[in-house]
Amino acid sequence: LEIDETDNVRLTVKFPPAPRAGDIVFKASGITVGYPGKVVFRDADIEVKRGEKVALIGRNGEGKTTLMRVITGELTPLSGEAKIGYNVAMGYYAQNQEDILDRNLTVWETLDNIAVGDIRTKLRDILAQFLFRGEDIDKKVSVLSGGERARLGMAKFMLQPYNLLALDEPTNHMDIKSKEILKEALKAYDGTLIVVSHDRDFLDGLVEKVYEFGGGKVREHLGGIYDFLQKKQIESLEQLQSSMSSAGSPSTSSAPKEDHPQTETAATQGKQSYLQMKERTKVQRKLEKEVEEYEKRVMELEDRIAEVEAQLSTPEGAQKTDLFTLHADLKTQLQQAEENWENAVSALEDFQSEA
Repeated sequence: LEIDETDNVRLTVKFPPAPRAGDIVFKASGITVGYPGKVVFRDADIEVKRGEKVALIGRNGEGKTTLMRVITGELTPLSGEAKIGYNVAMGYYAQNQEDILDRNLTVWETLDNIAVGDIRTKLRDILAQFLFRGEDIDKKVSVLSGGERARLGMAKFMLQPYNLLALDEPTNHMDIKSKEILKEALKAYDGTLIVVSHDRDFLDGLVEKVYEFGGGKVREHLGGIYDFLQKKQIESLEQLQSSMSSAGSPSTSSAPKEDHPQTETAATQGKQSYLQMKERTKVQRKLEKEVEEYEKRVMELEDRIAEVEAQLSTPEGAQKTDLFTLHADLKTQLQQAEENWENAVSALEDFQSEA
């Protein structure tokens, strides 16, 4: 047996600090999503708040990647409303991310071509964190393995301070060490995470809410991935496909409850966790509503300012002094609205810290 030297190296990866975003990072109300002639899922209500780490799970073809396309703005719902929150900077990692890389560039050039500012001095460290060392950085992308391309694609995420990471099957083609490195980085990440994955071990301890896709519906489950598995009475996400394809929900054992003390304890703990989170959400409702109202006001003012600026850019509009006065007034209102929003967000964060 040969032991690679990297097996004994402790590697850590840190994403850049996430800029402040609105309290609601993504919200969908009653959306029906699909393509011409095919509806993928109907009447879905989805809400992702700042700082949450959320998993999208379900059988292939049930709508996980389709929702990702809605989140990124590539796809518009057939009905309902879906919108990204205020000041959200999104980084999207698609399933074919490694195929998007320029095969003619080297590993080093892939990062060097997009890096700006002080981060350029840290490129070697970033590549080393993803196991690219020495001569590896001079390899062409075309000769990299699938796992190496996946790691390189993820390394590109280190160059921008995103506050929302939308990752679609990020661990595909990754070896165990790469998965561990990525998982630890995401656990320490202070932004919002939405991830599609079938990897139970990768999701364990990482996510705190699950959206289940199946049968044309999207269902919310509060708690981690093992809370979800206990509720569905399955051991892995691979079993989810077979259990969902059978008639009805997974079969329930007819054995007495006392024969399954661990399952019963987990279910009880999951229920208590759910009730606690529900009560906390109820208490926070007033503050969250205030944040949403200020956030909405900011967005309305930004839209109105854009309209006025479009008018001012025309020869006719440039001659209207009242438009300049209106523009200045709207700018003042926007500044005040942003201050109100920041104060409301701080008040909410203080409440959450105390809780």
